[in-house]
Amino acid sequence: MRAESSAIDRTGIAVSTGIEPPASAPPRNPAPADRRSGTLQAALGVTAFSLTFPATAWGLEGFGPWSLVTVRCVLAAVLAGGCLLALRVPRPARRHLAGLAVVAAGVVLGFPLLTTLALRTSTTAHAAVVVGLLPLTTALFSALRTGARPSRTFWVAACAGAAAVIAFTVQQSGGALTGADAYLFGALLICAAGYTEGGRLARVMPGWQVIGWALVLCLPLSVPGALLALSYEPVRLTAHGVTGLLWVAVGSQFLGLVVWYRGMASIGIPKASQLQLAQPLLTLVWSVLLLGERLTPAAPLTAAAVLVCIALTQRARG
Repeated sequence: MRAESSAIDRTGIAVSTGIEPPASAPPRNPAPADRRSGTLQAALGVTAFSLTFPATAWGLEGFGPWSLVTVRCVLAAVLAGGCLLALRVPRPARRHLAGLAVVAAGVVLGFPLLTTLALRTSTTAHAAVVVGLLPLTTALFSALRTGARPSRTFWVAACAGAAAVIAFTVQQSGGALTGADAYLFGALLICAAGYTEGGRLARVMPGWQVIGWALVLCLPLSVPGALLALSYEPVRLTAHGVTGLLWVAVGSQFLGLVVWYRGMASIGIPKASQLQLAQPLLTLVWSVLLLGERLTPAAPLTAAAVLVCIALTQRARG
């Protein structure tokens, strides 16, 4: 009996091909319309992610760190599982379970937990250094995992953009490193692995199913974890706390990752990851509007430098 697998057609719908591309194969060269659509979807994901740190800060006003992370995972998994059931999506093939486990460990559990623990003592501006380094780290993981080989121009622009973001965020925090940095750099590594594996899987199944199944796989850990955390950590149901929880569960944990993985599947992991260079600056804007943090005059200059780097990475050929 001929084994069939799923691939992404030009509209982003799963179609049967009968042949699964090798895991190390680089993504196809997308048509201009596909490239524009993929870039837009990845940008929407970045916008959703840019609200994660401010929303987490809000959530910590009403929930403990362990409660916030586990409850957000349960809520997002319920939403994702409901969509999978309603659409009668078949279970993923056994060969994809290892990749989904990496996505679950890195994106669903690891990154939210470590960054939430860091944000107990770190400002959102300082925590943004993780996002500043994430595009370059994701590109490195992608090169090792999928065989992608971006051009020299791509790497120069990526390093320059990452350096600009790092310099800006460190300057914002006064140049001092805190104990939260161990959490932040650990989150950086495991999230890059999760993004890379998720982008690879999004070439053989729709992106929303990648994060959906990863969330469902975490339920045996997130449900008892939420019950245990809620029994030990005090809960105060404030407007900020509930709003922050709902955003990180629905916006950051599910909907943002759906469009993010679809974008990566269309334009490739390295190029999509470089759009995240704008994420720390967006986070700082939200921090000013939502948290009352003050923005320094260096922000517009850094924003201009980052936008130039993004333009260069999007034009560079892999």
